Amino acid sequence: MTLLILAYLGGALTILSPCILPVLPFVLSGSGQPFLRGRLPMLAGMALTFAAVATLASVGGAWAVRANEYGRYAALAMLAVFGVSLLVPRLADTLTRPVVALGNRLAGGNGAGQASPAASLLLGVATGMLWAPCAGPILGIVLTTAALQGASVQSSLLLVAYAAGAATSLAAALGLGGRLFAAMKRSMGAGEWLRRGLGVGVLGGVAAIAIGADTGFLARLSIGGPARLEQALIEQLHGNTAVTPPQVATQAATAATSAATLLAANDTSFGLGSRLPVEGQMPALDGAVKWFNTPNGAPISRDQLQGKVTLVYFWTYSCINCIRTLPYLRAWAEKYPNLTVIGVHTPEFAFEKNLDNVRRAIGDFKIGFPVAVDSDFNIWRAFNNNYWPAAYFVDARGNIRHHQFGEGDYANSERVIQTLLAEAGRPSASRDVVVPDAQGAQAAPDLKHVRSGETYVGYDQASNFASPGGVRPDASRAYSVGDLRLNQWGLTGQWTVGPEHATLDRAEGGITYRFQARDLHLVLGPAADGRAVRFVVKIDGKAPGASHGADTDANGNGAITATRLYQLVRQAGDVGEHTFEIRFLDPGAQAYAFTFG
Repeated sequence: MTLLILAYLGGALTILSPCILPVLPFVLSGSGQPFLRGRLPMLAGMALTFAAVATLASVGGAWAVRANEYGRYAALAMLAVFGVSLLVPRLADTLTRPVVALGNRLAGGNGAGQASPAASLLLGVATGMLWAPCAGPILGIVLTTAALQGASVQSSLLLVAYAAGAATSLAAALGLGGRLFAAMKRSMGAGEWLRRGLGVGVLGGVAAIAIGADTGFLARLSIGGPARLEQALIEQLHGNTAVTPPQVATQAATAATSAATLLAANDTSFGLGSRLPVEGQMPALDGAVKWFNTPNGAPISRDQLQGKVTLVYFWTYSCINCIRTLPYLRAWAEKYPNLTVIGVHTPEFAFEKNLDNVRRAIGDFKIGFPVAVDSDFNIWRAFNNNYWPAAYFVDARGNIRHHQFGEGDYANSERVIQTLLAEAGRPSASRDVVVPDAQGAQAAPDLKHVRSGETYVGYDQASNFASPGGVRPDASRAYSVGDLRLNQWGLTGQWTVGPEHATLDRAEGGITYRFQARDLHLVLGPAADGRAVRFVVKIDGKAPGASHGADTDANGNGAITATRLYQLVRQAGDVGEHTFEIRFLDPGAQAYAFTFG
């Protein structure tokens, strides 16, 4: 119920966002119509279509995105005809009499100035297919919930609630607009000019949506005000629990560089509010597609863990927050022989479902404890988990007694382990805490200087993309990049940008990013046939020298040999704002996501 309330309020707040501007002319064009026959069907069509399209886009994958593109083209064409019919009805009727008749019916209805409910509903459906509200924290939570849980009644209800909130605020705008237009008509006799003005507005809205201004420039203008209001609502309704879904992690990390914000960069929901001595029974570990580091690959059951203190750790191998936690997991597993550590590898990207990739990562990170490969999210859902990384501390009776979401707070976590072992009658002789000697990407982050946050390259979650013309989804295109502001990035050369990653089609293409952090990482994959891809990294146009990362040398040279996270920069000395550039010498490179530390 709290989520439904949040979703509704988040939708209502979209009226304050600049990116709603292109939709307003479509809505206001019906302000003179009766509520039940004209305005209500239009708003209902808009809300339900948005909910349906957003559900498909969240759970259906790339095919749904492509299918929706055709619907958007049809909606743009229909609304453009509608705008022409408002602007110059006689000329439009002469040029395309049968087609514009539909636009005139949408605009005026049945000849008596009354719109039919079906025509208003059709106008709302077309508007809903074009409407892309700004991705603030609340919509980020709703879409992430849909993506993680799949198609469900809950996901659809949340999206309907969000759309209903937006429809409510737009209905208020309709009411005010109707009264304003009526007053202007009475006082100025300006009915025809108002109609033409709305026609101009509709065509302007069509143009803005066609060039992507609603989700590009206008969306960037709206980050500050409404997003802060949404975050305040979340904190009020959820006990000041910080929320940073993946879609808005970059915005949040840019706005605030506190440790809590950065370390929860992979937070995908609200988390748990209460901290009770017993948080519940540990769920079963059923549904893994593979187990590593167990005898003959046999699964571990919940019954086998009775009488044992257990740490269940959710991770995925390209997640920087998970990578920086692994040295502590390894150290605890070695230090406490009576502690059972179980890793649950739940993927974020499709390549992390590949068993050979997971096996290689387990070897690269020197993980000796059992790992369940949870590619179908069965164990994730059983724990009702929403975080990478997440650790659940289970006592010898099978009760979850503590949890840690995100990296950090290691000393407290180790004290919990010591307490649970003592309760089980197997106390540790040592009461100190481990301090692993972590190197490369596994080293702790420099939180004080981080002003850049996780940034996805695939169009599903990309933000701050600054190459002229924007992204052309799933199509090969030549890109370029100019001057960048902090946290903006762009592509150069011939690329195909997909929902999860971008693929370089020709050699000598690259990526440029304006960042501020000690460390810069990029999740990269080799060519589709497995061929290694050579690359060169530069910082402010020069070789990195002493500021090279673990996967480059002082001249910036490196190679992509497997799909994983690569540390490309570790600034030596003072940390400042710089322009990072990576140029690929071979075609086929796949780029997924930037992270910083």
